[in-house]
Order: sequence, then C-alpha cells, then structure tokens
Amino acid sequence: MSAAISGAEILVKCLQAENVDTIFGYPGGSVLHIYDELFKQDKIHHVLVRHEQAAVHAADAYSRSSQRVGVALVTSGPGLTNAVTGIATAYYDSIPLVVISGQVPTFYIGQDAFQESDAVGITRPCVKHNFLVKDVKDLAETVKKAFHIARSGRPGPVLIDIPKDVTAHKTEFHYPDSVNIRSYNPVVKGHQGQIKKAAHLLLEAKRPMIYTGGGVILSDAAEQLTKLARYLGFPITNTLMGLGAYPGTDKQFMGMPGMHGTYEANMAMQHCDVLLAIGARFDDRVIGNPEDFATHPRKIIHIDIDPSSISKRVKVDVPIVGNVPDVLEELMKQLEAIGTKPDGAVAQWWETIADWRGRNCLKYRTSPGKIMPQSVVEKLWEVTKGDAFITSDVGQHQMFASQYYKFDKPRRWINSGGLGTMGVGLPYAMGVRYANPGATVACVTGEASIQMCIQELSTCKQYDVPVKIINLNNGYLGMVRQWQEMFYDNRYSHSYMSSLPDFMKLAEAYGHVGMRIERPEDVGPALELAFSDKHKNDLVFMDFIIDPTANVFPMVSAGKGLTDMVLADDHL
Repeated sequence: MSAAISGAEILVKCLQAENVDTIFGYPGGSVLHIYDELFKQDKIHHVLVRHEQAAVHAADAYSRSSQRVGVALVTSGPGLTNAVTGIATAYYDSIPLVVISGQVPTFYIGQDAFQESDAVGITRPCVKHNFLVKDVKDLAETVKKAFHIARSGRPGPVLIDIPKDVTAHKTEFHYPDSVNIRSYNPVVKGHQGQIKKAAHLLLEAKRPMIYTGGGVILSDAAEQLTKLARYLGFPITNTLMGLGAYPGTDKQFMGMPGMHGTYEANMAMQHCDVLLAIGARFDDRVIGNPEDFATHPRKIIHIDIDPSSISKRVKVDVPIVGNVPDVLEELMKQLEAIGTKPDGAVAQWWETIADWRGRNCLKYRTSPGKIMPQSVVEKLWEVTKGDAFITSDVGQHQMFASQYYKFDKPRRWINSGGLGTMGVGLPYAMGVRYANPGATVACVTGEASIQMCIQELSTCKQYDVPVKIINLNNGYLGMVRQWQEMFYDNRYSHSYMSSLPDFMKLAEAYGHVGMRIERPEDVGPALELAFSDKHKNDLVFMDFIIDPTANVFPMVSAGKGLTDMVLADDHL
C-alpha cells in the first residue's frame, strides 16, 4: 500500500503524468499548497505572469501553436474572475485548456468567505466543462477527465476548481490510464455513405470551392487538406482562424473569405455550385447575411467534429460528422477509387476566378512621407521569410496581418477570432515562445490593444522572452474609427487616444529595446535590425507611426451580402 500524499502533490503528479512542462499562473492564498509542491519539483516550469488574464492567454497560445493542452493556474475570487476573459477567448476558438482555480475551503463555500467566488457558475457559459472537487479522493480522476474532455471531440477549455482544504487533505495516489465518461463519446469516423456521396458531388462540380476553418488547424489536418485540394485542383479559401491550413503562397489559394476577405474568395464562395466546408461554421463574419448567401443555389458538403455546428446557420446537403483528418483520408480513398478527375468545366471556372483576381483587391493607397500599415506587414513577411509565428491583437492591425502576411504552415497565425479579445497579442507571443523554444515570434499590435496587457513586458524581462513587437500606432482605436468614418458621419466618439505613452521609453523602462519609426524609408532597416543576430536574445518594441487614416479593405458591411463589397478602389 502506497503512502498517502496531499491533494496538492497529487495535482502536480497528475500534471506530470500528462507531460505538462509549462504552467502560466499567479499565486494566491487558496493555491499556496499547490505552489509549494511546484517549488519542490523541477519537471514543470511555472511562468509568473503579471495578470491572470495573461496567464490564460499565454496557455491558450501555447496550445494554439503546438499540439498540446495549455495549462493555467490561478487563485480564487479575483484570480478566477480575472481569468474569465482568457477562458472565454479560448472557448470561442475551441482551444484545449485546463484552467486550475483555487477555492476557499469546502466548509466556507456559500458563506461569502474572503475571496470566494462561484467559479463553476461564473464560467459555465464559457467552458466545455467544469468541475468542483470536494473530495481529495476524486482529484486524480477529475484531472484525467479534464484533459480528456479538453483535447477530444471539439476541443475547449475545462476548469477544475479546487478548495484549499482539498489540496491539504491526503489520500493514496493513482492516476488512471483512461477514463470512461458514459455521456461523452465524440464521433470520430465519418459516415461511409455520406463520404461517398460527397466524393461523387465533388467530381460532378462545375464551379467548386473549398472553404476551411480553424477545425483543420486544431485537428492537425493540414497535410490531408493540402493533398485533397491539389488532387482536385479546386480553389480554396481559409478563414481567419484557418490561415496556414493550406499554403498561402500557392496558386490555388484565394485568400480569406468574409468581411475583410478578398474579392475573388467572396465571389467564388457566392457563385460556386458545390461548396466543401471543412472545420468551419459559416459564422457572420464569413458569409455575411445568411439570407443573401442562400439566394445563390449550391450544394454544400460540411465536415465537422461537432454535430451542433452543422446546419446551424446554413442548411447543408451532405453533413459528415467526424474527425477532420480521418474524414479527409477516407474521402481521398473514395475519390481515388472512383478514378476520375473533375470535369473540364472547372477550367472555365478558373478563368472566371482569374478575372476576379484581376481586380487586385488588396492594393492600397500610399501617402507621401507616411508609413502605410500594409507595407509594414509586407516587409515583416519579407524579413522573416514567411516563417515566423505571428500573434496579433484585435483591430485593423489584425486584419492587415491576416491579409498581407502569407502563412504557408499551420499554427503560425495566433489570434483571437470568435471573441475578438484586445490585449491577447503579447501574452500570446509569450505562450508561443514557450511552446516553440528558439522560434521567431512577432506580435503585430496597435497602440490601444498593447496597453491592455502591457504589464507582461515585465514577465518577458524576468524570463528573457525575446519576442518582437510591431506596434502599428495610428493614435486611434483604428477599427472603431473606421466604422465611425463609414457609418457614423465621421463622429469619432471616444476613439481617439490622445494621451499615449512614449512606447520606446516605456519598453526601455522595462529593460527591453525600444524603437520609434516615423519615415517609410526606415521601415525595412528597423525590421531587419530587430530580427538580426544583434537582437536575437532581446525583446524589441517597434513603434511604427503609421498613416492614421489608413483603413482595411475590402470590406463587407455588417448585414450585407458577401458580394456587396467596398474595395480600396472606392477610396483611392
């Protein structure tokens, strides 16, 4: 019989059994037993952030940029509530996380004790599942369940709320090899009949289109997708969350679809006769107005691990529930078994697409003596040879990065899609760097977003995290200003940031390298210096003072149809 050990030690041993090597967290009274056990071991590295929101964002990006479950540890009360934004961000993008929160002792729960909060109730709308562990004997199995739920099926964050007395109580430790959750059995293999039907439909298409989302990235199906797309020779578009699932420099790639997607991608989405949707959910930012989208008849094949996502916003003809890589491999087998290639009419479809591409929808105006944000991203792609991990915050800079940085590999583009959370960029960069030691990591941000988690410059200093920050500083809440210009008759209500810090000096105050770039001719040299061997081990904060009037185009206004696009031509 093995000796009894404390709940805190059990938790740490469970994490070690799950091969967790990094935790992002912030200590507090209710988790001090856990932190004491972390101190006694050396297999798990703990990163002390400066705010719990950043802990969850960093764990989130750790997961997005790898194939692992991210882990964050926070204390009770304000520790947990500070973490909720990070949890919700991961939830809306289906990111597998295990977030461990401390709780007041079990005998104080419900008595409004110091730093008590109803963690289970607060997080219920924004987690895949959550647990309150009331008995130390249940702790190991609960951790096993949490990791299983987080990474299987449609991934997502799972919360484990652990009262302080549970971490002190002792019991024998046994970590189960597997768990059986009777009510939770995600479908993995797609229906053979549906896959066969999809194969025939694809081969009969005259105007086909492949539309993929974040599900391809999360299921590590980029290889299967690329093989399928090249076999068929069809045009393909990746959503904001799916960029890199198919090489962005390939001739079949159409760019992003949707509100700020390319003209050719949106036109092809709207006018295709067969649409193959993979790991995507037809959200409002992609298809615009569903009624308008439905006015052009097409056959839709939809592959997704989550049955609730199929026919949720758009009715589909061939639903296939299953794990994306498994379904795509079976689909390829079916296509190869049939032995024919798509009809020659697809060549005419490519001619139509070439005409749409001729619009050159991503061209942008230039202003003498002013830095254009698009040009900064283009130069960033050139300097990093398209091989960096790029994180972003949310706003115009996010769209510029997604439009002008060509992602050829999956898990290189890390941003908040569903929730659209400002402040994620810097903690995301930290998480990426820990998941990918030695990698080139750049954070594209704006002067408003970066200030929301700018305290993490301190974390980067403590742990020598040498990410590069590209701050596209236009002195405004850029996307808010653009909407106010286009839809509110230029009434810039509270979108002007009139009291900005000197970011160069601020970076230097944190012990980093700061740069301020104000002239177009200095953009390239600044980026080359920042990414040179001279600053290989430095965090470099580049403050680019850009044209404050630059807007993101193309644009589909909210509530409009996909083809009702405003192009840069209309504003040049």
